[in-house]
Amino acid sequence: MPKTLTLPAIKIVQPIGEFLISSIEPNDLVDISYSDVRRLADEMRDVERYLGIQRPISRTRIRAIREYVRNAPDATFPTAIILAIDERCAEYDEESGKLTLYPYEAEDGADDGSIEYSRIAKVLDGQHRIAGFMDEDNNYTFEALERTFQLNLAILIGADISEQASVFATVNLAQTKVNRSLVYDLTDLANAPSPYKASHNVAVALDGAKKSPLFERIKRLGVATPGRQYEPLTQATFVESLVKFISHEPQKDRNLLLDGKKIPKPSEQELQKCPFRNLFREGKEEDISVILYNYFKAVENKWPKAWGAIHVKGNLLPRSNAFKAFMKYLLEDVYLDIVKNDYGKIPNIAQFSGYFTHISLTDKDFTTKNFVPGSGGQSTFYKLLTNEISGKDLIAG
Repeated sequence: MPKTLTLPAIKIVQPIGEFLISSIEPNDLVDISYSDVRRLADEMRDVERYLGIQRPISRTRIRAIREYVRNAPDATFPTAIILAIDERCAEYDEESGKLTLYPYEAEDGADDGSIEYSRIAKVLDGQHRIAGFMDEDNNYTFEALERTFQLNLAILIGADISEQASVFATVNLAQTKVNRSLVYDLTDLANAPSPYKASHNVAVALDGAKKSPLFERIKRLGVATPGRQYEPLTQATFVESLVKFISHEPQKDRNLLLDGKKIPKPSEQELQKCPFRNLFREGKEEDISVILYNYFKAVENKWPKAWGAIHVKGNLLPRSNAFKAFMKYLLEDVYLDIVKNDYGKIPNIAQFSGYFTHISLTDKDFTTKNFVPGSGGQSTFYKLLTNEISGKDLIAG
């Protein structure tokens, strides 16, 4: 049995969406977090790498916090430590107010790597405070002092890197001890062009367009958007799938743009791997949105009942595993076959529909019996799309 952690949690609604607040024992937070708490002086966090900056880590500050939490009679951290947690590692029961966290184990051959228990939670803000509960050798030592010191948390579930960067910049704007000039730069950087930001914008566009096949289906922070009941996709899933069409080195691209440089014209070989790269270079996010609109309209037209039944438990078609398989199919098999060397061309719905005619499955066949949950079901679905297995073989099996 994989190790799990259950925390009390309540849902909070703000303009950015919904997130959770909770409390945790410091030893449990040390166990599940990887804000690079154990390597504070050596690496910058993903968010800082995305933003193109690296805030200096103060060993002096860590030592001062360590002294404070151990000896100050009125020690307190009233503000929340902010965590980002992959939706595959979290389950929230609103009725009981319980949040359960657990590791994620990818199946053999899956391209969405496993997540260990020690890397469940990425710390967006509060890494110095966590380090204060550890000794110079990065071992948890506070427990031996026999002091009670629970920590409060703000938890974002399923937030993509663009959203994490936005929260990071916003939080640091409110921190009086951070250089405000740097923080204003961070606010701009969170909105600067990048493959991630472009993918984020496409997700927002398709989620917000009423005629879109993905209308109101994408959770902005991995938790339900206010006013919506069923959202089968997380924004992180969407962005991580789409960014592969644009760049294999999104951070490098972003740094070039931040420096005022242009992304070099891609070679034929690069376009074979990242066919939307020129569209990104030319600022044509709308064209990318139309391509995905037409593609998933073809999916919707092929299986209208299953695609529309987002509320039906066990229906694979509208959910993340099928979405990832569809996006892989589009990237590796469909788009290049249609456009040949005319990268950036927008195929119509009919052209995309031709790539689903060989599939004999009906709306009622997209069940967990035929497609097991997790990466195994995703792999099976992709094999079905590429004709490695047939619908008849799948149902017979």
